[in-house]
Amino acid sequence: MDLALLRTFVTVHRAGSFTRAAALLGLSQPAVTSQIRTLERQLGRPLFLRQARGVTPTTIGDELAHKAAPHLDALVEITEAGLDDDSSLRTLHLAGPPEFTAERALPALTELTGEDGQGFALRASFGNAEETLEGLAAGHHDLAIGTARPRGALLTATALCDEEHVLIAAPRWAVRTGTGALRRTTAPALEHVPVVEVHESLPFVARYWASVFDTCPAAPGAVVVPDLRAVLACAVAGAGLAVLPRYLCAEALERGDVVALHDPAVPPLRTYFLVVRTGTLAMPHIARAHEWLLRAAADWN
Repeated sequence: MDLALLRTFVTVHRAGSFTRAAALLGLSQPAVTSQIRTLERQLGRPLFLRQARGVTPTTIGDELAHKAAPHLDALVEITEAGLDDDSSLRTLHLAGPPEFTAERALPALTELTGEDGQGFALRASFGNAEETLEGLAAGHHDLAIGTARPRGALLTATALCDEEHVLIAAPRWAVRTGTGALRRTTAPALEHVPVVEVHESLPFVARYWASVFDTCPAAPGAVVVPDLRAVLACAVAGAGLAVLPRYLCAEALERGDVVALHDPAVPPLRTYFLVVRTGTLAMPHIARAHEWLLRAAADWN
């Protein structure tokens, strides 16, 4: 079987589209379509179901991708690393949410960069969960950090750590809401406190309210900024309440810049996952980064 056909097939399987696969491979869409049809004729079975937008693999297509992709990735590893140049650094492409990646993952992984014979170059990109997993499946990233466990056999996820969420505000809001030393408050007491969030849908506050108060937040977002670090800065400035990961606001809490408005018996948690394309942990630089992050996460918890 022609390896070029398999490479095109795996790229289409990961991209979910002939058009996106063509762009990744540097081919025309008709060329990709022709190669897939050739492979389907050789196998005597359809590999994809054509949809209005993209393609969906058949059962045979999924089985072939599961078997072929790890071996093709290993061949790419050998080709890119070079057979005679052991001193060349591999590049690890990491993707994840901006705050967690910047505050947790990158500081840990920078210890592995450099020219020590085992290090690698590091490239990072930020995105939401959907963008990150799509980029990983399409081969743009080697390792992704996300808050959802992907379905299917193409991607493999490992639980990394749990993130505790804290309801915080500047000290003056604790006084106005009557939050005492025991940090016990109620949803009605917070109804008139402005909300600082990352999106109009109030994802962090709504999740906290549902988990802790068994209700929905009443106040709309007063300040909406697409970065949790900016949310913290606005909360410190007194813009209103916010729900943030504890690791992100721990220093501000310790300094007294913000205070916790509530101390629930069971704080809301969110789990992060390390995600790779199935089979790529056979690549040394990806496996090393994967293992290193899991070790680092033991201290984060």
